Amino acid sequence: MDYRSAGVDTSRGQDFVKAIARRLDSAKTQGVLGKLGGFAGLFELPSGYHQPVLVSGTDGVGTKLKVAQACGQHRGVGIDLVAMCVNDVVTVGAKPLFFLDYIATAQLDPEALIQVIDGIVAGCEQAGCALLGGETAEMPGFYRPQEYDLAGFCVGIGEKSALIDPAQNVQIGDRLLGIPSSGLHSNGFSLVRKIIAAQNLTWSHRPAGWAQDLGQSTLIPTRIYVPEILASLSAGLAIHGMAHITGGGLPENLPRALASDQSAQVDPTRWQIPDIFGWLQQQGSVASPDMFSTFNMGIGFVIMVPPDQVSQAQRLIPDAIDIGAVVEGTGEVIWS
Repeated sequence: MDYRSAGVDTSRGQDFVKAIARRLDSAKTQGVLGKLGGFAGLFELPSGYHQPVLVSGTDGVGTKLKVAQACGQHRGVGIDLVAMCVNDVVTVGAKPLFFLDYIATAQLDPEALIQVIDGIVAGCEQAGCALLGGETAEMPGFYRPQEYDLAGFCVGIGEKSALIDPAQNVQIGDRLLGIPSSGLHSNGFSLVRKIIAAQNLTWSHRPAGWAQDLGQSTLIPTRIYVPEILASLSAGLAIHGMAHITGGGLPENLPRALASDQSAQVDPTRWQIPDIFGWLQQQGSVASPDMFSTFNMGIGFVIMVPPDQVSQAQRLIPDAIDIGAVVEGTGEVIWS
C-alpha cells in the first residue's frame, strides 16, 4: 500500500508543475523575486509610495464551475477567478500587484487544469498583476471524479491618502455610472442550473436567435474592470465610490459603496438588459425583483462621480451609462 494506491499521484503533480512553468513566466511583472516552486512567493513593493497600503481580496467562481466541467470548457473560469478578486481590490482605487490560486480536485486532470491556468494567466495579464504562486491539491474521496474547485487571492497597493472611502467621499447628488457586464459573470449559477434542469435542456441547446449555445453563453468570462478604472484615476477623474456587482446584484452591492444615510436611485430603463437575462426570467418564471437581486442584469461595475465629471468619465470609459444618482436614504436601492 502506498500514497498512489490511496489516490494521490505526486509524480503527476510534479509533471503538472513542469507543464505550467512556461505559462507562469508570461504572468511575471516587475517586483517578482525568486523562482517557481519555492515555499513562498516573493514580491518587492514598488517605490514611489509615501504611505503604501496593501489591499487584499479573495473569492471563488461558485457553481459556474459545474457548467464549465459539464461542457469541458475550463479556460474561462480561470479568468473569472482573477476577475472576482481584482475587481474587488480596485474598488478602493488600489492597483493589483499579485495573485495566487488554489485548485482542489479529486484527481489531477492535466488537460483540464492547464486550461484553467491559461485562463488565470490571461486574467492576470488583463489586470496587470503577477501570478505569484498557487497550490494544487489532490483530494480523492472529497470530490467526485473530474470535479475541481477554485479559490483566488489578490494583493494590491494604494497610496493611503488616495484610497477611496465611500463613507467619506460619496456625496448626495453624485451620479451612478454603470459599466456593462460581459454576461452572467460568476454569480447566480445555482439558479441558472436549476432553470436549465427544470426545462430538461442541455448546455448544447441554442435558443432561437442566439449565436451561441447555453454553455458558451453562460461561460463568457467575467469582465475585468481594472485597466479602465486605474487609467481613469490616473487621468484625474474624481471617483467618489465604486461597487463591483456580484452576488446579490445591484440591490446588495450598491449600498456597500454608500454611507449609512445615503441610497442609490436607479433607473433600469437606462440600459439594455442582455437577452440572456430575459430568457432565464421567462424560462424560470422568475420575478423581476428576484432577477435583480440574483444577477448583475447587464451592469457589472458602478462608479460614483460628481455631476460635472460625467462627461469626462464617459470619455475615459466610453460604454459607461448614467443609471441614476445618490440620494438621501437609509442604504438601499430605490428603483425609479
